[in-house]
Amino acid sequence: MTQEMTLNVKTTGTLRAPAPGIALPYTPTAPRTTPTSNTAGTVPFPDGFLWGAATAAYQVEGAAHEDGREDSVWDVFAKVPGAVLGQEDGEVACDQYHRYPADVALMKDLGIKAYRFSTSWARVVPGGREVNPAGLAYYDRLVDELLGANILPWLTLYHWDLPQAIEAESNGWVNRDTAYRFRDYAVTMHEAIGDRVDVWTTLNEPWCAAFLGYTGGQHAPGRQSREDGLAAAHHLSLGHGLAVEALRERAPEANLGITLNFEVEDPLNPDDPADVDAARRLDGGFTRIFADPILRGAYPEDVLEDVREYGLERHIKEGDLEIISTPIDSLGVNYYHGNAVSAKPAERPLEGGAPVTRPSSSPFPGGDGAYTHPRGLPVTDQNWEVQPEGLTRLLLRLQQDYTGPRGIALYVTENGSAYEDVAGPDGSVDDQDRLEFIDVHLRAVKDAIDEGADVRGYFGWSLLDNYEWAWGYGKRFGLVRVDFETQERTVKASGRWYGQVARANAVPERSATPMPHTSDDNGGDKAVSKA
Repeated sequence: MTQEMTLNVKTTGTLRAPAPGIALPYTPTAPRTTPTSNTAGTVPFPDGFLWGAATAAYQVEGAAHEDGREDSVWDVFAKVPGAVLGQEDGEVACDQYHRYPADVALMKDLGIKAYRFSTSWARVVPGGREVNPAGLAYYDRLVDELLGANILPWLTLYHWDLPQAIEAESNGWVNRDTAYRFRDYAVTMHEAIGDRVDVWTTLNEPWCAAFLGYTGGQHAPGRQSREDGLAAAHHLSLGHGLAVEALRERAPEANLGITLNFEVEDPLNPDDPADVDAARRLDGGFTRIFADPILRGAYPEDVLEDVREYGLERHIKEGDLEIISTPIDSLGVNYYHGNAVSAKPAERPLEGGAPVTRPSSSPFPGGDGAYTHPRGLPVTDQNWEVQPEGLTRLLLRLQQDYTGPRGIALYVTENGSAYEDVAGPDGSVDDQDRLEFIDVHLRAVKDAIDEGADVRGYFGWSLLDNYEWAWGYGKRFGLVRVDFETQERTVKASGRWYGQVARANAVPERSATPMPHTSDDNGGDKAVSKA
């Protein structure tokens, strides 16, 4: 690994302080409306800021049943009638398993400095049984290719692809033993490529794995049980802590962390106690149920009370919170949008989930009576409101309450947007709406840095158009367009622009600020009113 890449993930001087053992209450903040010095003009970033792109194994690799890989929970869930639009699956996806040299070369040409990818548990330990040498060999090749291109490998161990056999035979993450099996898988990966990989993320978005997977039923394995979702949440956190302990023992100077997804929950009417309480419940069930055990060593009392009838506390054993809060070096922050929350239903709510036919339920065990409301902001193609200032507030909150006191660095590990992306006759995509989305969010990151947040890098989601879970291939997030029939890659306007940002370490001045668009029912584009 080069000196330049080593400095980007340097852990020397990290406090690695023990968790205080005290959780925090929800404290609402207000949306920001005042322009800053970063709102316009050229915005330089600190020296050494890390510019990356991200993907996940099931979404891009394909080769779902090659070289010893067996089913993950997503291979099985995708075949359930009505679970995924068009019943599409990741059998081929972006075929990165075979095309990784070209994808790495593409990143190098763009000037991307780090690649955040996940390893497939179902490929490395198929069926959750014996280690598969062929599966390990793929990641060995990928890491060498990245290093040869002077691109930092940023490895995520788990992005939702639990081996199906563990789910079927052992009750998946509902079973405490899965946390220990995850630790063993982490050790297997480190023994294979730990000599070349310095950055290790344990889990990506455990909220989705636990609550979309086991409570709401929108994601694999598709269960609808509040009790199971809470058990899974605790065991995912435990698995994270066990893996960090094991990896730290083997690599004291490695950069270890976790990636959590965050939203900013604002009360629709901050003067209405019912709206404030509704926002508190969603904040507790989305952010604090993971952030506080992992970063502060305690579950929030209000969250425990919200879900008391569903049995979370019976899964919390003596010593668990000490393991879960084992010191880490980095917190990955995934942010796409915020919410305005009320105790009253919205007249015309924004439907942001995939319109599948399989029934599902709320993924919030303690969120009954809390409703999100549209605020007239621009929206993406998934009806997610575009709220960049929420990212500024989120990063400052994390710095103050969670990461700053423990010397943990912040990285934005996912941020991006789906838009319609109509290709021109030559296959090109002039995605100015996505370019604008990234532009305003990078300016929001710089606002947070200027106000004291220790943010050291940004990863665009995603490098490639890919398999978007319950949406199948119907939503495109990529900086690079993928023709799923031919697997041809075409860099979009946003990808070219992002490469320029990475090379310059600065967001350039823009001559115009187009309004983000959505599609009308006839397929045409229309500007979304802010009124």
